[in-house]
Amino acid sequence: MKKILAPIIACTLLMTSCSAPDEGKDTSSNPATDTSSVLSLPEPMPSESTPIASEVPLTSSEMEENLEAQANVSELPTLSNTKLGWGQGTNKNEKNQPVGCLDYQEKYGKYDAYFIDQNENNVYLTFDEGYENGYTSQILDTLKEKEVKAVFFITYDYAKRNPELVQRMIDEGHAVGNHTWSHPSMPGVSTEEAKDEVLKLHEYVRDHFQYEMTLFRFPMGEFSEQTLALLQSLNYKSVFWSYAYADWDPDKQMETDTALQKLCDNCHGGAIYLLHAVSKTNTEILGQAIDAMRSKGYNLELFH
Repeated sequence: MKKILAPIIACTLLMTSCSAPDEGKDTSSNPATDTSSVLSLPEPMPSESTPIASEVPLTSSEMEENLEAQANVSELPTLSNTKLGWGQGTNKNEKNQPVGCLDYQEKYGKYDAYFIDQNENNVYLTFDEGYENGYTSQILDTLKEKEVKAVFFITYDYAKRNPELVQRMIDEGHAVGNHTWSHPSMPGVSTEEAKDEVLKLHEYVRDHFQYEMTLFRFPMGEFSEQTLALLQSLNYKSVFWSYAYADWDPDKQMETDTALQKLCDNCHGGAIYLLHAVSKTNTEILGQAIDAMRSKGYNLELFH
C-alpha cells in the first residue's frame, strides 16, 4: 500500500504547486496627450503636462457592460440633474484665466470634465460642427499649413452629410469628438435617451470611419452633475471651453480685426477655444491667430 500511496501523494503535491499563483507577481490591470502691432498676449508659464486618457476607448458593447457595472453609474439617480449652462464668464485672475473655469474645473474635474487645462504653455483649438457652411475645408487647409491639430465635435447629421470631411479630419491627425446624435440638451432627456445619444453616434463613427471617439462636448454647453457622471462611465472626457465668442450666426459675423483682437486679448495659459466652423470670420483670421499665439510662446496642441 505504501508503494501505491507514494506516487499519488507526489503527484498531488506537484499539481498543487503548479496551480498556485506567484505571490510576488502583480496581477492587476495596467490601464492605458506682421500681427504684433495690434495683438497683446500674456506670456505662458510653465506647469504640469497635459492630461491624457487613462484607458483604451471602449466598444459599444463594452460601454453597455461598463454602464451597468461601474459604481458611479449606480449612483446616478442620487446625483443632481439640475441643468447648468456653461459660459466662461468675464472675471479673470492675474494670468488672464477665467475664474469661472478654474472654479468649475476644481468642482467637476473628478468626472473627467475639462474647462481649462493645467498646462499653461498650451492652447487648444476645438471646433463645433453642427452643419457644414462651406468653410471646414479651408479651416483644415490652414491647420495643415500651420501644422496644428484640432478637435472637431460632430453630430450624426454632420457625419452623414459630410463623410469626406470627417475622413479628412481623421486622415490629417485631428481628433473627432462626439457632439451627440441629435444635439439635445442632455439634462432634459432621460438617462437612457442620453446614453443612446452618445452610443448611437459612437457606433456610427466607429462603423463608418473605423474611428473610436473619446472626447465629448455637451450641446449648447448644458450639462448636469448626473450627465457628467454618465459620460465618464462611458469612458468619455467632457470637453468644455475657457473662451468662446458670438461666432455661430453666419448672418451676424464680426469684422475680422475685431474678432482677431478678441481671440488674442482673451488668450491665456491652458486655454480651450470653442470656435464654430460655420463662421466666415473665423476661417479668415485663423492663421493670424495661430501666428500671434505662437509669437508669445504658446504651443498649439491637440487636446486628447
